[in-house]
Amino acid sequence: MRILRFNDKDFEATLARIAARGDAAQSDVSFTVQEIIDDVRRRGDSALLEYTAKFDRLSLAPATLEVSAVEMEQALAAVSEESLAALRLAAERIAAFHAKQKEQTWLCTEEEDVLLGQMVRPLDRVGIYVPGGKAAYPSSVLMNAIPAKVAGVAEVVMVVPMPGGEINPHVLAAAHLAGVDRVFKVGGAQAVAALAFGTQSVPRVDKITGPGNIYVATAKQQVFGQVDIDMIAGPSEILIINDGSGDPAHLAADLLGQAEHDELASSILITTDEKMAKKVAKEVEKQLRDLSRETIARASIEQFGAILIARDLDEAIAFSNRIAPEHLELAVDNPFEILPRIRHAGAIFLGHHTPEAAGDYLAGPNHTLPTGGTARFFSPLSTNDFVKKSSLVSFSRKGLERLGRQIAHIAELEGLEAHARSVTIRLGK
Repeated sequence: MRILRFNDKDFEATLARIAARGDAAQSDVSFTVQEIIDDVRRRGDSALLEYTAKFDRLSLAPATLEVSAVEMEQALAAVSEESLAALRLAAERIAAFHAKQKEQTWLCTEEEDVLLGQMVRPLDRVGIYVPGGKAAYPSSVLMNAIPAKVAGVAEVVMVVPMPGGEINPHVLAAAHLAGVDRVFKVGGAQAVAALAFGTQSVPRVDKITGPGNIYVATAKQQVFGQVDIDMIAGPSEILIINDGSGDPAHLAADLLGQAEHDELASSILITTDEKMAKKVAKEVEKQLRDLSRETIARASIEQFGAILIARDLDEAIAFSNRIAPEHLELAVDNPFEILPRIRHAGAIFLGHHTPEAAGDYLAGPNHTLPTGGTARFFSPLSTNDFVKKSSLVSFSRKGLERLGRQIAHIAELEGLEAHARSVTIRLGK
């Protein structure tokens, strides 16, 4: 694993290459994705079935697009009690955490003659995308469906690719535990298009959430505005800040935990201790050889991984705030001491006993996080993503008399005579 210092001549170029690792790929697939979206929008099920046969080697008919009750029962029967118990525990913890986020309708009665407020209502129907290519992700089902259900969404529709017709029982078990209402055996840009515009079989949704490959991310970006989306997700990433304390084997394991996601994932350690840097680099190589996904993890580490040596924690924190990482581990002796200085991060893991994997699965907070520096302005997926808000305004006669002249005046400033008249006509002026 490459070790760099901030004053190395190629430091900025290396950082820029890592930051831009998903850009070229998105540009390359943009035209293809738009063609797929247009085709599904125009031909509905026919196009969806053709793309599923082409990309997932799965021949379906409209009647078999959706996972049946029998298939769901068979999946549940195929999952061990131990696995169900683990998924159930995760579901309970995720639900409990997200219940604390719920916003309520509120009214303000500070003025006697004017009532103001905000009405909070859940979305009617949302679609969640669950990856099904290089790995199966029951955790993604829980993290996307449970906040929607906690928020009060009436119907959650899930799409998940099933290459070759292989149904992952753990994914369906998670869907059952999370309260997913309908599951369709489709993925890719074609599934996103089906959710955004609806087909004869797949219902149109109000919002699409969930991670996917570059085709899925690009498709979500292109249908935004037709439906809402959670965020534009890029390749996954982790940054670990270290002060020389802790076990290098633990740090290496956390870096590789991110690297095994896919070849575009980025794993960076920034430490104030050069000896720790060398130990972690050696440990990464040692652990790589034992991974079943070594090829993927090695490509990620070699292309987009790095160990940076900082002068002090101030420099490390400044770097972290600059790149706004998706996952940030504070692997230092006193993480709560530096926490107030962290300004941008999707999720923050504090201390040597809090691996990022805890957040991936069952700590409770959502693992759908902003990537590629977007933690500067995006937040983790939450119940707030599954509601909409309406402003409430009610004037009494007295209230309109008190404020009407100023309302009309501002309307007239803008040259909108009818706006002003809608007020003055009520006041008899």
